[in-house]
Amino acid sequence: MKMTPAALIVGALMVFWASAFIIVGIPSMTMKETPSEIWRPLSPLEKAGHRLYVKNGCSYCHSLFIRVNDWDIGAERIAKAGDYVGVEPAILGSERTGPDLSQEGGEHSDDWNIAHFTNPRFTSPISLMPSWDFLTESEITALTAYVQAQGGKQADLRQARQREWKKQAVAAYSGGFDKNIEWLHSKVPEVWRRMPNPYPATEAALQRGKRIYQQLCINCHSPVGDGNGPAMPFLAPPPLNFTTLRRHVVENRYIGGIFYYQIMNGVTGTAMPYFKKHLESEKIWDLANYLAVFFVGYTDANIEPRGIDASFEPAWENRYPPPGREQPEVPVP
Repeated sequence: MKMTPAALIVGALMVFWASAFIIVGIPSMTMKETPSEIWRPLSPLEKAGHRLYVKNGCSYCHSLFIRVNDWDIGAERIAKAGDYVGVEPAILGSERTGPDLSQEGGEHSDDWNIAHFTNPRFTSPISLMPSWDFLTESEITALTAYVQAQGGKQADLRQARQREWKKQAVAAYSGGFDKNIEWLHSKVPEVWRRMPNPYPATEAALQRGKRIYQQLCINCHSPVGDGNGPAMPFLAPPPLNFTTLRRHVVENRYIGGIFYYQIMNGVTGTAMPYFKKHLESEKIWDLANYLAVFFVGYTDANIEPRGIDASFEPAWENRYPPPGREQPEVPVP
């Protein structure tokens, strides 16, 4: 066959349309609009939030799907085509500068999300995410509703859990500081309440804890630990004031395990998120020591009951007297 301009053009078009049919046509013919087991339709408010999500290019940094190789923070299930029925446009995203949001619904409380969208540094001090305070209050509410819908029926269960615990948390806070602390401590399992911090509060450990506090905690709990960080006006109940905890630390009542459990699991219903997927065990203990030493003035680090010291631990003696004895000189953070 003689190659002519006409034959070249026809051949190129045939290759193009054949490729388009294989890449687009066949998948379109075989795709079924069958909702998945977690799918539910979006409410009008959530649809408005979706439009804001698309309009403001959130998909450039956040994906909305979990692949088989993505078992990480927020990965509860592999995404299915049926998760996105009726979502137009379905912008899944490919860049993950920020975390995947496909299962974000109920991971945080509504007020945490509102504070986060207003200024991400309020809730995540080292976040690269831009501030969205140019949006109106109603727009931030809609965007929050859309994010809280991610995960469908599973997100609804998490949201219901957040609302139930929020009622209890607000009621406890309304009863005064002492009642609030007693309620918080009562929700920590007994095995954790009887556990002192197993790691020495060495200078290096306290510096590691300080850095973690600055990266994750400071804009809610404030630099001095009194709960008056820039996020506080958005949160109900407000962040815990660590500086008034000392009178709740009595003989035979440890604080290391309580701090660890609440840092690990968060306090559902409040803006306090869990950090068990962000921090390894020793980092949580280091943070607990930092909170105890600098804001409470006492740490139960490395006291009985204790087991075998880790091989890397330096020699360290706990010189912090328990509450009720001479007040120690509290280090300056």
